[in-house]
Amino acid sequence: MVSIAPAFNRLAKFAARFTARPACFVLATLVILAWLVSGPFFHYSDTWQLVINTGTTIITFLMVFLIQNTQARDTEAMQIKLDELIRVTEAASNALLDLEELDEQTLDRYRDGYQLLARQSRTTP
Repeated sequence: MVSIAPAFNRLAKFAARFTARPACFVLATLVILAWLVSGPFFHYSDTWQLVINTGTTIITFLMVFLIQNTQARDTEAMQIKLDELIRVTEAASNALLDLEELDEQTLDRYRDGYQLLARQSRTTP
């Protein structure tokens, strides 16, 4: 079975870089201005309105997936870096490695423990 993941990842990276540039914002602004200027030629018809509504809906729908892919990749990379920092720090607890995979109750217990340590450190001179 052929995997489309590598091609999607390349496309997502390219699209994320492209859409984050000022030139892309300018391009989108120019498209909207062209649409506005074309209004009188199409007598502000329902079809004229449908063009921009459909276009923006499709672009928004696709961008949701690209943004999710980018955020997931960035989050995963950050977690790996944090895990490496924990691993190489002698005083750190290796039990904190890969915390994002634990269930909510276990995460709550860890959070409660660290909140207690923070409160104690604030009250201790």
